[in-house]
Amino acid sequence: MRAVVTGGAGFIGSNLVDALLARGDSVTVVDDLSSGKRENLAAGATLTVADIRDGIDATGADVIFHLAAQADVQTSVREPSRDAQVNVVGTIAILEAARHAGAQVIFSSTGGAIYGECDGPATEQATLRPMSPYGVAKLCGEQYLTAWNRIHGTNNIVLRFGNVFGPRQEATLEGGVASIFLERLAAGQATAIFGDGQQTRDFIYVGDIVSALLAAVGAPGDIYNIGTGRETTVLELHRACATVVGTTAEPTFEPARLGDVQRSALDVTHAQAVLGWQAQASLEDGLRHTLAWFQG
Repeated sequence: MRAVVTGGAGFIGSNLVDALLARGDSVTVVDDLSSGKRENLAAGATLTVADIRDGIDATGADVIFHLAAQADVQTSVREPSRDAQVNVVGTIAILEAARHAGAQVIFSSTGGAIYGECDGPATEQATLRPMSPYGVAKLCGEQYLTAWNRIHGTNNIVLRFGNVFGPRQEATLEGGVASIFLERLAAGQATAIFGDGQQTRDFIYVGDIVSALLAAVGAPGDIYNIGTGRETTVLELHRACATVVGTTAEPTFEPARLGDVQRSALDVTHAQAVLGWQAQASLEDGLRHTLAWFQG
C-alpha cells in the first residue's frame, strides 16, 4: 500500500508510520514539524516538510491518514482562528489532494470534544454539542469529509478517537494527561488535576488506535467511535499512574478549565461490528509501556 500520513512525525502519526513500514508499505510523511519531531520517524519513511494548508501532492497514494491537527483544547480557546485554519482549511486541502489522486482519506477526529457532555456512552448518532473551538473545528472537518463522499462519491472515513496516550506523547499539552502524570510522578514532582477529578474519559492506548487506523483502510465511508468503551475518572487515572510508577503521591486540585467536559463516554459497537476491531490493551498495560518509553 502507498500511504501518506499527515502529522506523521507526531505522537500518533509516528506510531502509525512504524506499523505501516513493518507491513512493507510505502510511506510518505507530511509534517510542518511545529510539534512533530524528525527523530520520531523510522528509516524508510519519506518526509516532506510542509504546511497542510498549502496543499499536498498525493499522486500515487492509495490512502491518506489525516492526523495533522491543532489538537490542544486550551490553545483553541485562546486562538480559535488558528485552530480553524489548521483543522478546517487544512482538512479541505487534504480532501482535494486525495480526490485528485483517487485516494481514500481516514480522518482523525475526536469523541469527547465533539459530543460534549454525555449522559451515557455516545453512539455515532448522538447529539453533537462541542464545548470548545477545537471540537467545533473537528466537527466542521467531519462535515466536509462526509459531504465530499456525497458530492464526489468518495469513500472517506471519520474515526472519533477517545483520549489517546502512549509512547512519544509530549507531557506538555492538555490532551496528554496520562503522560503528564507519569513523567511528573516518576520525577517526584507535584501533579495537579483541573476540576474535582471525577470527570470521565475513555483512555485508549496508541497501539489500539494504530490498529483501528489500519482496520479502516478500504472500509465503508462512515463515522466510527474508536475507544475502549470504558469510562475512567481522571482521579482513577492518576492513581493508576501512581501505581505503575510505584508511589502513593496524591494530586492537588485546581479550578476546572473552560472547554473541558465533565463526562465523556464512547459506544464502540459500530467499529467492532463493521471494522472487526476492538481495543486490546488494558489501561495499566498501556501505562507501563508509556512509562518504559519515558525511562528509555
